[in-house]
Amino acid sequence: MKHLKTLQCIDDVAGSGSIRRSAERLSITPSALTRRIQDFEAELGTPVFERMPQGMRLNAAGELVLRHIRAQLSDFERLRSQIADLSGVRRGHVTIATSQAFAHDLIPYEIAVYRAQHALVSFSVLVRDHIHAVEAVAAFEADVALVIAPPPAPEFQPLLVIHQPLCALMSKDHPLAAARTLRLREVLEYPIAMPGPSLAIRHLLQGAIVRAALPVNTVVESDSFEVLRSYAGGEQVISFQIRAGIPQASGNLVAREIDHRDLPMTQLVLGQLRGRSLSVAASKFVDQIAGSLHTRYGGGERPD
Repeated sequence: MKHLKTLQCIDDVAGSGSIRRSAERLSITPSALTRRIQDFEAELGTPVFERMPQGMRLNAAGELVLRHIRAQLSDFERLRSQIADLSGVRRGHVTIATSQAFAHDLIPYEIAVYRAQHALVSFSVLVRDHIHAVEAVAAFEADVALVIAPPPAPEFQPLLVIHQPLCALMSKDHPLAAARTLRLREVLEYPIAMPGPSLAIRHLLQGAIVRAALPVNTVVESDSFEVLRSYAGGEQVISFQIRAGIPQASGNLVAREIDHRDLPMTQLVLGQLRGRSLSVAASKFVDQIAGSLHTRYGGGERPD
């Protein structure tokens, strides 16, 4: 266990870039933490950090070591989870990286459902855009990711793929609220609350707008879906979201699908690092959320 503690110390310093900040978090003196790292480097036969005036930074060897450390810590967490299950008590920790679209409603709900049965399992939720969520999985910072239209990455293994329509969000008294589906040209006749460039939905919209050669009257742009929803609910402005990202209680908002001829379905993907064995707690949470998504939205595919 002492060896694992050293690995955890190196992992923390790599993230914080500071001996002092990590020492405070780990409840250890800075000098003791420095000695742990120096002893590790001496045993390894090479430094893993660059000592700089502004703090600590991993060198090339350190980047390799960090990936090994996170794999080791992940394996140990899986072992602890399996041992706990032997006694009939599920415990452990699950880290999920998720698109902002699911952080407000879907993920908190799923965690609450899971913890109602397994109160000794704790969670971390990393809110990331689709690119950085996949990177978090690859870096062992997250066990699984739930994202919209993830970029191609050989190390990312989809566990469930659900095709989702893009919807126009507007107040219940908006002139288009009575329609069942909308053409993109109809939507763009009104002021738009546009998702920011870091959001996957923006790229989907931008491609469709360019193909249609339509003008856009963007009155608000934000990387926050909460800001976009609030603005659309309070003014005659339209914003956008995929069906699964719309909160169950949407207040004054209604969602209307955009015709698939203008905006084809996009992918909601639940995935993990290819080849990684998840802990029992993480694996069971994946099963739960996959089942829940399939029940809510149907059409889910489990790739081989």
